Amino acid sequence: MKFKVLGSVGVEVEGHFHSVRGTQQRALLAVLLVNGGRMVPVEDLYTELWGDEPPLTVENALQAHVSRLRRTLQAWGAAEAAGVALRARSTGYLLEFPAEDLDMNVFRRRAAAARAVMGCEPVRAAALLQECLGLWRGAPLQDAAKGPLCQSVAVQLGEEHLAAVEDKLWLDIECEVPSAIGELKRMSVVHPWRERITEILMLALYRCGRQAEAIETYHAARHRMVAELGMEPSAQLRERFLDILNQTPRQPAPAPVAAPAPAPAAPAPAVPAASAVPAVSVGPVAPELARSA
Repeated sequence: MKFKVLGSVGVEVEGHFHSVRGTQQRALLAVLLVNGGRMVPVEDLYTELWGDEPPLTVENALQAHVSRLRRTLQAWGAAEAAGVALRARSTGYLLEFPAEDLDMNVFRRRAAAARAVMGCEPVRAAALLQECLGLWRGAPLQDAAKGPLCQSVAVQLGEEHLAAVEDKLWLDIECEVPSAIGELKRMSVVHPWRERITEILMLALYRCGRQAEAIETYHAARHRMVAELGMEPSAQLRERFLDILNQTPRQPAPAPVAAPAPAPAAPAPAVPAASAVPAVSVGPVAPELARSA
């Protein structure tokens, strides 16, 4: 049994995905999963399931939902022998399950492992990031992020996902993946305010002999920021532009973004800060990249 929150909330059993029926049932499973192994107070569960308008018999309603969810999990094969149990405590409820059976934890663990070897084993790091990004089936907690706790976790996971995508794009440039520049251009349109994407795209263009396009990319990003936000690019992006303009022969890679620390109640350990990527040579033109966009 594998629990899923990186997309719609549910359970995978023997390769088949099962969605929990009912809005409150999904919200209950979701909040218990992202607090895996830790008790969630009943007051927080009331808010997650019903917001500011709980039913008059909210205690009985919650108990009914817990009993229904417990029966559903048991019908799908959950058993204490496998480490899965929905337990009641004096002031709340908790769901016990092996940490490796939640896709959120697997994603964070593999992303951290990839960042640990980005500087020395880029091919392995890229493979690890490809694996962890492949766990995503859509927006996190997409059918259960109604309450404040699940909403905050969903926002945090979305940021972690985008940081992993940026790291993967950088590694694609390092490994001279032909489609990398095209994907960077697409991402720069989808996320115009992510300066790291702009910076990676500038450096990728420069490294394959397209200095004019790299400079144009900077000017377009700066114009958009000044016109729409009334602000200049960051000092790091300006420095990258000057290095490219001056044809600096050796430039450091854009540093990986430290993934946001998981919320205190999340079951996975905090993701360590990303390791710094050593300097890389702009060096020779990569024809595969040059032809990719």
